[in-house]
Formats: sequence, C-alpha cells, structure tokens
Amino acid sequence: MTAPVSLAAVDHVQLAAPPGTEDALRAFYADALGMTEIPKPPVLAARGGCWFASGPVQLHLGVEEDFHPAKKAHPGLRVTGIEAYAARLETHGVRVEWDGALPGHRRFYAHDPVGNRLEFLEPEAAGTRSTAP
Repeated sequence: MTAPVSLAAVDHVQLAAPPGTEDALRAFYADALGMTEIPKPPVLAARGGCWFASGPVQLHLGVEEDFHPAKKAHPGLRVTGIEAYAARLETHGVRVEWDGALPGHRRFYAHDPVGNRLEFLEPEAAGTRSTAP
C-alpha cells in the first residue's frame, strides 16, 4: 500500500533578476521590505543572486542572463498592517498600486528594482470593508 502524499507548504518562491543587480535587490528586499538576507550555499552563491526570508517566507532571486520581468506572474505576500506596510514602501521610493478587486482582502502591487511584480495582501476582518485606497 502506498502512503498518501500531499503538498505540505511552499518552501520558497524563485524570482529572476539580471546579472549585477544584487545590491539594488538587497536595498529593496532587506531595506524596503524588511526581509533578512540569508546565505546561499557556496555552490549556489557562485551563480550570483541573493536569498531573503521573513519568518517562514523565503524569496530567492536568481540571475538570468536574458532577464525580462513577467508582466502578470507574481508571488502573493500576506502582510499584517497593510497600510503601514504600504507607507513603509513609499518612504523607500517604491510606487504602490492599490487594487480593491479581491473580495475580503486589502491589497496592493509593487515592483522590485528589476521589474518583478509583487502582490501584498491582508484579509479584512469579517463584516468590514475598508474605503481606504
């Protein structure tokens, strides 16, 4: 008899970036987003890029020689205190684009320095609907 299998969690999300952009990525993911850079294993560090974590969330940025950011694909990052989080990004010069089209959630989109699209969302309390951006 075969044991049942299932997906347990998302381990990380990999995004691409052009060569030589690690410093700009560090400024965005560590400084603006407040994530912590985590060391890559030496064999992978030789390829460039950088990895970041915040709690159980990991984003890996890998170097892609012929990089073109995806227009629609993106990770959805759940946050707490979404308005304060958006304000934090704006103080770092990041443009925030609010989108009220997802029922039961507040959300906005932003782009990292190389054009990767990121979605930030927070569930609304039951029975409430914010009129803020």
